[in-house]
Amino acid sequence: MLYICIPSRNEAPTVGLLLWKIRQVFTSAPREYHLLVGDDASTDATREVLAPYSKVLPLTVLRQERHRGYAHTVEGLLRHAVTLSDRPRRDAVILLQADFLHDPATIPDLLRKFDSGADLVVAESLGEGAPSRGHRWLRRYAPVLLRRRVRVPGVRDTASGFLAMRLSVAKDALPGSAPVLTAEGWAANAELIARAAAVSRRVEGVPTRERYDLLQRPLDVDPWTAAKTLWRSAGALRIPAGAAP
Repeated sequence: MLYICIPSRNEAPTVGLLLWKIRQVFTSAPREYHLLVGDDASTDATREVLAPYSKVLPLTVLRQERHRGYAHTVEGLLRHAVTLSDRPRRDAVILLQADFLHDPATIPDLLRKFDSGADLVVAESLGEGAPSRGHRWLRRYAPVLLRRRVRVPGVRDTASGFLAMRLSVAKDALPGSAPVLTAEGWAANAELIARAAAVSRRVEGVPTRERYDLLQRPLDVDPWTAAKTLWRSAGALRIPAGAAP
């Protein structure tokens, strides 16, 4: 079983289309899958958009009535997937974003690595297609800004929020019941990748191209401010032994 985890906040224009594109992927390459959408207290029409999809797709929506943030939503999705599986060493979880930045067509590439024995597979982008020079620079060098705390052999893009991991890895990377992820945004992705890599026997990356052309709203991130925030966040990450230099 594959559990497709999609954190979402106010992504009504794209989340439904993303679900349908994922369905098309598994129509072409059949696999048993279940969609898990984490609705982080969206204030737009996300709830209404998702309602009809629940009737035609294997979909569960985990809605938070209070905004808890990206890391909390991701962690909740992964923990829920673990509770659904009775074969955590055989089942996998795939994490991707609801804004359509991540192309579902990359999912088969992730699964080929997983099927060949990888415990953690990260879809890696170097920022091609980003809307400005500053955003391309930020996306390309975000892993470098994180490197003082997160270095994972076999993974260049530790800022990626698009990955596949064995469910047993997700369970071991998020021990106990208290929240584990401490950062937000790309730093939270790096924290998750580092924790998962620390309990994985084999880690690999696959290339992907982020679809900035499909985003429904402009990026409102100032690259310089984001870079400084990412640098500060990296220094505060709590990384387990064996996951960082």
